[in-house]
Amino acid sequence: MRQRRLWEIPRHVLRVSCRRCERTVEIQTADAVRLYGGNALWKDVAQRLLDNTCQQRTGRHEEDGCWPAFEAP
Repeated sequence: MRQRRLWEIPRHVLRVSCRRCERTVEIQTADAVRLYGGNALWKDVAQRLLDNTCQQRTGRHEEDGCWPAFEAP
C-alpha cells in the first residue's frame, strides 16, 4: 500500500507510526489529498508527516528523523 498514490487508497484514515520513537500519526485520506495532491505517493506523504513533528534529531543525516512503519487502521 505504501507505493500507492493517495487517490488509489480506499481507506478513510491513513496511519503511520515511527519504529524509532513509537509515535503514530493519522490523517484522513481526503485531507492528505487536499494538502499533498492525489498523485502523491503514500510513503512520501507519511515520511513528511513524521518528519514535520520528529523529535529524534541527531544532526547526522543517516540517523536523523523517524523510521516509518505503515499500518492499516
